Amino acid sequence: MNTDKALAHFRDTDALLTGHFILTSGLHSPNYLQCALALQYPADAQTFARAIADNFVNSGIQTVASPAIGGLIIGYAVAAALNVRFIWTERQNERMTVRRGFRISPCERLLVVEDVMTTGGTTREAIDALKDRGADVVGAATVIDRSNGRADVGVPRISVVTLDVPSYPPHECPMCAAGEPTDKPGSRK
Repeated sequence: MNTDKALAHFRDTDALLTGHFILTSGLHSPNYLQCALALQYPADAQTFARAIADNFVNSGIQTVASPAIGGLIIGYAVAAALNVRFIWTERQNERMTVRRGFRISPCERLLVVEDVMTTGGTTREAIDALKDRGADVVGAATVIDRSNGRADVGVPRISVVTLDVPSYPPHECPMCAAGEPTDKPGSRK
């Protein structure tokens, strides 16, 4: 899947939004990519998942893990494409953790899959939580990389689409300076 085709799908599903958004990272942006809309049909999720999974076919991945909630759909679809186990991390008391009885074997080879990345913070938190349980996190993948490849998560990573989408600290945000109202469509309010 190429970038043009992927972005056309985001536009066609109204998943590429324009406005004044507060991102999960706390940064502000004039664009928001709502993967939940882009992946709402299983066939679409499978198409994006295959684009990710094809990069890891012979890598020995034993498990795919995703941070809840945004990464769940694409992570599950990538695990299905690779025919491996799927687990997730989630926040408990503001800290990313492994819960729900998921067990990780020592040195189990994991791939962390996320929907959209801006700073890489959520992916890094998930990787740290998994490594704390003994996992060997060998890579990371996203549908959309808003950082244009700049985000560092501490492991090699790939993205279906890499974009350079502007984002600003609130005190430097031109939309805030213009008095434009904000929207926070992400999973964390």
